[in-house]
Amino acid sequence: MKRLFAPFLATALAVFGLLIFNSSALSQEKDGAKKLNVLWLVSDDLGVEAGCYGDKAVSTPNVDRLAAEGVRYTHAYSSAPVCSSSRSAFITGMYQTSIGAQHHRTRNLKPLPEGVRTLPELFKEAGYFVCNINAKTGKGIGKEDYNFITPENLYDGDDWSQRAEGQPFFAQVQIFEPHRTFDKNEDPDRLAKIELPPYYPDHPVTRADWANYLASVEEMDRKTGEFLDRLEQEGLADNTLVVFFGDHGRPHVRGKQWLYDPGLHTPLILRWPGHLEPGEVRDGQVSLIDLAPTSLAAAGLEIPGFMQGVDILADGFEGRPEIYAARDRCGDAVDRIRCVRTERYKYIRNFMPELPYTQHSGYKKQQYPVLTLMEVMQDQGRLTPEQALFMAPEKPEEELYDLEADPYEVHNLAADPAHAETLKTLRGKVETWIDETNDQGRFLETDEEIKAIKEEKYATFERGMKRRGLKADISDRKYLDWWKKELGVK
Repeated sequence: MKRLFAPFLATALAVFGLLIFNSSALSQEKDGAKKLNVLWLVSDDLGVEAGCYGDKAVSTPNVDRLAAEGVRYTHAYSSAPVCSSSRSAFITGMYQTSIGAQHHRTRNLKPLPEGVRTLPELFKEAGYFVCNINAKTGKGIGKEDYNFITPENLYDGDDWSQRAEGQPFFAQVQIFEPHRTFDKNEDPDRLAKIELPPYYPDHPVTRADWANYLASVEEMDRKTGEFLDRLEQEGLADNTLVVFFGDHGRPHVRGKQWLYDPGLHTPLILRWPGHLEPGEVRDGQVSLIDLAPTSLAAAGLEIPGFMQGVDILADGFEGRPEIYAARDRCGDAVDRIRCVRTERYKYIRNFMPELPYTQHSGYKKQQYPVLTLMEVMQDQGRLTPEQALFMAPEKPEEELYDLEADPYEVHNLAADPAHAETLKTLRGKVETWIDETNDQGRFLETDEEIKAIKEEKYATFERGMKRRGLKADISDRKYLDWWKKELGVK
């Protein structure tokens, strides 16, 4: 009897719930009080290489159009320079270090701490249809990459077209580009337009790799345009908050996986017709953990007390005085680094200074041609002092940069007596942040876990190199020759 009654009851409740929702939706439409839709356009590994951010070597008409129609933030930063940790943070509105999600792709996943909820859950409970769109394949749930166990059926579907009529939606679109492997640059004039940072050797390999990155940025822009156009075609643009950003900074040496600005700095554009001034530029610092509470507040929903992010659209908000970020194990490269960024200074604390920047990373070795180029040039004594910094056998315990005078972060002022007071102040801020946010990075993975990760990642690296017809222990010079051929340079 119970077996027969249970499915009947479940069906009845579902139908009853749908009738209530549809009645509510019709009532909202009748009263002209449609709930706001929220659309996140999330790009993998995206630095601020876009026309609206001043880059003349790349064409991004769709991102530029969005900026002209919305608010562009010039100082938006991820809380981690790698995808899974950063995504764990911005989907909860909490630092990844506070929820135990600091390591890139944790092996033994755990649930979120008690009381912490993801943004999709909160929107779903408010009657929203929540979906995660895979822009790479056009079907199936898009990239999640969370370092915690997610609830079953976190998403209602993989496209907002699947929602009930009149139902508001919270949608994410996951755009793979410009993640490596890059598209191939087809613009021969681009190579000369590229402006390289001084910590990279100006070499044909560097320019070719950067040009391919920009070609991938342009593919990202094309996909972004598809979804912006779709909103217009479906009559949704005027009632949708669009949030465009990268999950962290650009995928280059000294960028992704590091706490220098290129690893954290990402575009951020918000468009909300009738609420945000078109073409406005805001220079205050914001963190990607602010996007969850901002989206909730815009939709008229309560911001839960556990969130560490803030509503960046709140009256009187002019930016965060400090931005905090953290890097922990990334793949097979173990480390623990913390930083604070003010409008003028960046302080970095290296908890494992004995480990070099270039400790083996299978992912980096297999995907970053400029890393191999720099290793060869280092052996030949051909790197400038700024370029040689990354090749040092160990890291300084503390780093301090004046971002106004030194935007490339190559002149470490930590030992300069003239900046001793600034060093002390920012060191104290990082220590306080670690304590107040319950930084879980102080609990290291076990030796057994790390050994297993390294073995697994090295096996993956060996397989990847074998597919290229190369040995894992190939010399840097021979590997550089392979890269030159692959990139079509001499």
